[in-house]
Amino acid sequence: MSKRKMDAKSFAAQKRNRRKMLTFLRMCRYGINNFSRNTWLTVAATAVMTITLLIVFATLAARNVLLDTVQTVSDQVDMSIYLENDTTDEEAKQISEELRQLSNVKSVRYISAAQARQDNAKQNSSDEEILNAIEEASNRYPATLRIALRDINDVSQLDTFVKTNATLKDHIDEARPPSFAGERREAIKSIASGVTLAERAGLAATLIFVTISSLIVFNTIRMAIFNRKEEIQMMKLIGADRSFIRGPFLVEAIVYGVIAAIVATIIGVVALYLLKDVLLEYGVAIQPTISAVTMYVGFVLLGMVLLGALIGVVSSLLATRRYLKI
Repeated sequence: MSKRKMDAKSFAAQKRNRRKMLTFLRMCRYGINNFSRNTWLTVAATAVMTITLLIVFATLAARNVLLDTVQTVSDQVDMSIYLENDTTDEEAKQISEELRQLSNVKSVRYISAAQARQDNAKQNSSDEEILNAIEEASNRYPATLRIALRDINDVSQLDTFVKTNATLKDHIDEARPPSFAGERREAIKSIASGVTLAERAGLAATLIFVTISSLIVFNTIRMAIFNRKEEIQMMKLIGADRSFIRGPFLVEAIVYGVIAAIVATIIGVVALYLLKDVLLEYGVAIQPTISAVTMYVGFVLLGMVLLGALIGVVSSLLATRRYLKI
């Protein structure tokens, strides 16, 4: 008897699973059919969601490009501290070692007055007049400590070091303030402010278009509910489950998101490649972003699909909950 009961339970479970699968497939089919019923509403909803996802893609890509560009600029910018010409190599080495102990300091390079004159002469080796001027003014070249920082926006440690380090105070050139205390510091702050402003603008644009896209999908689902009012009423009368009535609208909204994500990803990747040469001419570090997107394009597409589906599902749930009286 127990074996018969187990067989009966197993058969009943299989039957329920088969019924659930058939119900799910029907909901998917009805949802896809709904997608093609109202052409203009479908095109409008898909187009706006495509723009929304494209803005999300552009915002993330632009942020990554800006951060890479700032990092490139950071690697090229040296914070300079000028020493008196009579500073010995041993004293300069001692100051350099103390600077390297600062957590924000990546590297320190000492350039003596003689080396600075030689470097300048090499850079202007083709101009005889400048070379003659360099020879006459060689004693004016200061010994320099060039410091590369991990974060060029934070020079607080260098400020404190210049003000408090006893060894440096004895050998710093009072006539030449450190480079990070002048116009270069303001330029660095401007770069940081530009990145922050761009990130905020991108986030604001994303939120605005996500809201617009959600409203359009919401209204599209609402119109579909109104158009199928009699059909929905009939389904209620014959005892259809709430999930079966609501399911096709969720599938329809997910289809909007999936199609929009594919289109937006394609447009975004193509735009990156089209802008590559132009941006590289202006020194914008776009290549790392292109390489990352190309390498992980599958994950990028998956993320866009999930985001598009999420927007569609949330909008559809809100619409069905408010206008589908079940």
